[in-house]
Amino acid sequence: MILTGLDRLLAEGEALAGRRYGLLAHGASVSNGLVPAHLALMATGGEPPTRLFGPEHGMYGIEQDMVPSADQIDPWTGVPVVSLYGESESSLRADRAHFSDLDLLLIDLQDVGARYYTYAATAVWAAVAALEEGCEVWVLDRPNPIGGEVVEGNLRQEGFESFVGAFETPVRHGLTLGELMRLEGARNDWPEGLRVWTMQGWRRSMLWDETGRLWMAPSPNIPTPQTTLVYPGLCLLEGTDLSEGRGTTRPFEVVGAPGVEPMRLAEELNNRGLAGVHFVPTFFRPMFHKHEGEICGGVEIKVTDPGSFQPYRCGVEILFGFQRLAPDAFAWRDRPYEFVSDRPAIDLLSGSGELRELLEAGGDPADLFDSWASQEDQFRRECEPWLLYPGEARP
Repeated sequence: MILTGLDRLLAEGEALAGRRYGLLAHGASVSNGLVPAHLALMATGGEPPTRLFGPEHGMYGIEQDMVPSADQIDPWTGVPVVSLYGESESSLRADRAHFSDLDLLLIDLQDVGARYYTYAATAVWAAVAALEEGCEVWVLDRPNPIGGEVVEGNLRQEGFESFVGAFETPVRHGLTLGELMRLEGARNDWPEGLRVWTMQGWRRSMLWDETGRLWMAPSPNIPTPQTTLVYPGLCLLEGTDLSEGRGTTRPFEVVGAPGVEPMRLAEELNNRGLAGVHFVPTFFRPMFHKHEGEICGGVEIKVTDPGSFQPYRCGVEILFGFQRLAPDAFAWRDRPYEFVSDRPAIDLLSGSGELRELLEAGGDPADLFDSWASQEDQFRRECEPWLLYPGEARP
């Protein structure tokens, strides 16, 4: 079993002695013994954190997507919890004043390896505020559940920055949170004070099931490690009016809309020749979120070979498949998305306008896939000095 940065810090025993520290964490931030991070640190060091910080979905993973979390008091310790996902875009960035009485910020967040998963943006923005206030930052690293050898997709282009596109990385970036923060620190010339507590035993080739650790859902709609395999592609459906399976027991693993004929769609997608995946015709009824209470026709995505599966390409192919076979059910999301109202949600997610424009023009998605290779290679070269774990990068 691998040990996380939290486990290694706990083993040090006295590392937090005399420190006034804050902790940015969530429900998946648990020790090897499944003790919540702040309680485990308190048991080891004797002192609770001075302040807790919660990302999107809240410190305890209660809220659904884009639902604000309120400041509160931790019921187990009496420590205040500062929400970093409130009613406005300004709430996403920690105030430097939150660190004026601290000398250390601990960050322990389970990421899922996709550019638009918002915990990395929260971690980076909190770290910047803390470092600017003269507060050290320790990142307690955790596995990338979809591995660290493969990168996939286009780089986010300038002008498409957002909470779901905070970094110029491919959608599947292949980094741990600690590595991503080292990269961003180098890109932006951060002040000194960042330290990554590395994992023990993790290798870049590992998927979650090889780590020996039990899965704790980092957010309400990532209930299993299998969900992480499809998320880098299926999150694209948030930019449409198609259901991505929220409100069901299989979020991101079932997709569809009312009026869609599942058999034709499954046949169309299976004929695209995508490696490591099979599309099963299905019906489902979301109990909340898009198409609440309605029967949706669509497909269930079954990953048959994680090693060859390309989730981002899969998501793109699904969009084109719906547009070809069910154009009446297909529409872009036209409501504000993660506090942004002046750009389409699909552009924020895909990191440019290219995907939307090609689909609207009835183009061939292969044109997109061909354009990714040079960007993926560019990113691999840039990341190499900041990697922390052994493994060989592969295309």
